Amino acid sequence: MFTSRDVELRDREHEWTGVAASLGVTRERLLLVRQVHGTTVAVAARGSARGWPQPEADAIVTDDPDVAVGVRVADCAPLLLVDPVTNGVAAAHAGWRGTAAGVANAVVSTMVGRYGTRPADLLAAIGPCLGSCCGEVGPDVVRAFRAGGAGDTLLRTWFSPGKGDRLLLDLERANRDQLAAAGMDPARIFGAGLCTKTHSDRLHSYRADKTAAGRMLAGIRAAGPV
Repeated sequence: MFTSRDVELRDREHEWTGVAASLGVTRERLLLVRQVHGTTVAVAARGSARGWPQPEADAIVTDDPDVAVGVRVADCAPLLLVDPVTNGVAAAHAGWRGTAAGVANAVVSTMVGRYGTRPADLLAAIGPCLGSCCGEVGPDVVRAFRAGGAGDTLLRTWFSPGKGDRLLLDLERANRDQLAAAGMDPARIFGAGLCTKTHSDRLHSYRADKTAAGRMLAGIRAAGPV
């Protein structure tokens, strides 16, 4: 995870130069998307860095070692996946809307279709996000998860009672379970276990800082030839 004080990417583009360098690429080879809280997965084919259109999407997959891919978060869950067999990698932005709609499954399915990935071969990391301690949501969020196919057992696992009609969402657990349901080995899914709001002195949190919140970037790069 890398942190930038960027609020609007287009206004503070220079702040991502150091982030790109940390991943071993130049800024133009750090590929991002315009995140819209959905499940669309963008594919960065080899050689696509030049003229990357930064499409509307909430995940990126690539097997090009010459680029890094990343997503920006400030309470939403960042997902990073790697297939050590095919060298395919992915970065996904999973807020409650994307999680309810199944963005984790969309990423795994795209890697299966694009690279021939076996889900059991994948490794995944879930970065810091809003935890169940602070993830207060309303009944509309539960309805969105139900509309996305979550049954009563999963809803009871992912949501716990809050005050009044409010509930507490365990966003990391929901994404962990969805990755496992997509065929991943649960032992190969790793979570940070850090709540962004609880640790807002070190992590960016929209819940804590509202419009003053910065953004964190979760990035990944495919391995080159050995």
